[in-house]
Amino acid sequence: MNIKRLFPIFLLFAFASNSVTSAQDGSSNWPNWRGPNFNGVAEPTDPPEEFGESKNLKWKAAIPGLGNSTPIIWEDQLIVLTAVPTDKEPGKEEEALQEGRRMGPPSNGTDQIHQFTVISYNKNNGEINWQTVVKEELPIERTHELGTWASNSPVTDGKHIYAYFGSRGLFCLDFEGNVLWERDWGQMEKKMSFGEGSSPALYKNRIAVLWDHEGDSFITVLDTKTGKDVWKKDREEATSWSTPLILEVNGRVQVITSATSRTRSYDLETGEIIWEGTGMTGNVIPHPVYENGILYLMSGYRGNALQAIDLLRAKGNITGTDAILWEYNQDTPYTPSPVLKDGYLYFLRVNNGFLTCLDAKTGEVKYSKEKVEGISSLFSSPTWADGKLYIAGKESVAVVKAGPEFEQISENKLDDTFHASPVIIGNDLFLRGQKSLYCFSKKQ
Repeated sequence: MNIKRLFPIFLLFAFASNSVTSAQDGSSNWPNWRGPNFNGVAEPTDPPEEFGESKNLKWKAAIPGLGNSTPIIWEDQLIVLTAVPTDKEPGKEEEALQEGRRMGPPSNGTDQIHQFTVISYNKNNGEINWQTVVKEELPIERTHELGTWASNSPVTDGKHIYAYFGSRGLFCLDFEGNVLWERDWGQMEKKMSFGEGSSPALYKNRIAVLWDHEGDSFITVLDTKTGKDVWKKDREEATSWSTPLILEVNGRVQVITSATSRTRSYDLETGEIIWEGTGMTGNVIPHPVYENGILYLMSGYRGNALQAIDLLRAKGNITGTDAILWEYNQDTPYTPSPVLKDGYLYFLRVNNGFLTCLDAKTGEVKYSKEKVEGISSLFSSPTWADGKLYIAGKESVAVVKAGPEFEQISENKLDDTFHASPVIIGNDLFLRGQKSLYCFSKKQ
């Protein structure tokens, strides 16, 4: 462990709490995969602590095809992205393109043409409102054995749905399922054929897409009305899967990207780099989180890295400066993103069920590597609701008490496998499995 305190923090937090604002707010909607404030927190809520195939189940609906993307919710519509295989034969050109990418480690390739589909469910009863096929083609890349061709999560501003399928493109739809515009940046070449997964980030009339891969990496910000570039910047980065975080800091909106070579903050309107720094491991995936003016970055592939950064001091190259308040370099996640709530930072170790809780201001360890029963491996991220953490693993969904002392409340087994993160609205818990979409709610 390496924790360094650089200056009294309590004065900083009193000032910073009024200086950094989120891009969105609201408790009745879930507009992106990490919730209204991008930190995995749902409130006010009262979902069930125990649930199952015959317990507190409000409804269950089948999902065609396969996808790991987390659903979003706006009012009564729950939006899911999926890739549905067809029985159509690929053409010779498609077969040749795919064959050229059959190198690398074991991963699940395909010889089937897929329909890349956006589905709207009624969140109250699970009935399908509409489904739109935005593209039909043969995926020529391979993906991780647990991955899918629909692992990027959509976002919404309440006016439109922005459905991102990576190498298939970005599609803007209205809430009737009509495609209004689309963008296609070609084919990604992800490291080790691990597949795609970064999601777009939305702020007012701007949407940011991060395109880090083994080719020419870049970040672009688009106008949400037209889909046209506001700006595009090349990046000296290899593959990453982290989703950008957009924050307003002292009246200036920043697009923050966490990656292996450098963490960078771009001005949302111009693309100018505001600050940058090193310190993450390879294959960065976890989504950054912030609270009270402090940004938290972490990664956990072949190493461990966690940095707490004062956004009010972050300018230029912050490596080794007092903009980094403290570091904690053990037990950090590879795939799952952290949860930040009420001054506590929660995260899972690598891709397994060992949970750590730190004091977010100081980095003080409240507990570390506590075993969450029923969770042996996972690729989703926890969600906080009503003073509890909901953790969806491959085998079951666990509920753990939030706060500085570890206590597991329940272990809930279902007839499915989960790689998408829990979504919670009011009293309803939504889980996207490999086969089905679930809604659990306390029986009245």
